[in-house]
Amino acid sequence: ICVKFQTRLNRLDKKKLEQQSQHWEKKFSSKPEMFGLEPSVPAKKSLKLFKNQSITKIIELGAGLGRDTIFFAQNSIHVNALDYSSSGIKVINKKIEEKNLSNFISTKIFDVRKKLPFEDNSVEGCFSHMLYCMALTNIELENLNNEIYRVLKPNGINIYTVRHIEDGDFKNGIHVGENLYENDGFIVHFFSEEKIKDLSEGFNIIEIEKFEEGSFPRKLFRVVLEKKSFTR
Repeated sequence: ICVKFQTRLNRLDKKKLEQQSQHWEKKFSSKPEMFGLEPSVPAKKSLKLFKNQSITKIIELGAGLGRDTIFFAQNSIHVNALDYSSSGIKVINKKIEEKNLSNFISTKIFDVRKKLPFEDNSVEGCFSHMLYCMALTNIELENLNNEIYRVLKPNGINIYTVRHIEDGDFKNGIHVGENLYENDGFIVHFFSEEKIKDLSEGFNIIEIEKFEEGSFPRKLFRVVLEKKSFTR
């Protein structure tokens, strides 16, 4: 596969990138409801799409504290929830037990920079809310997208959200490299529409929608991709 993004590692602050897992671990431990209990707007929209497409089993990458995981499960979607924070997965597991959702949710502590733990062409749908705009380099993003392509069935759906370059935090804070900026200890990778299109190899772009979230507000894209039925 052709690598579209050439990354010069010496220009990236790798130490800061590697420290993000510890930062999230600390936040999830101290604020187990830092994102609230309500599902995200993208999750609500994605549920409608999954239902329309008769998708009943998905993977959620970067499940965080599980607000969307629980929402999907309560609406009869089986979710395989992955996150690299053990504190986050612990919170989700507690919610699973409290809400008696063990038949609908399985969890795994996992770093998405590694090969996804699923077979080729085995997954109906994939959902991630703001995972792509975490502390991932261009090459890591391309590898992740290739992995999602690998595990999705033909015509499978990948839905993800990212903060974009019109967001108020873009080019503020500490520049870590590429379009990565650190604000209040969190590193965010900001996306242009061009970057989304560059990452869509092997997929049909169904929708790129702008929306806002939170009181700041954060400005994001919601991206809906469909895996092409032919082999790359």
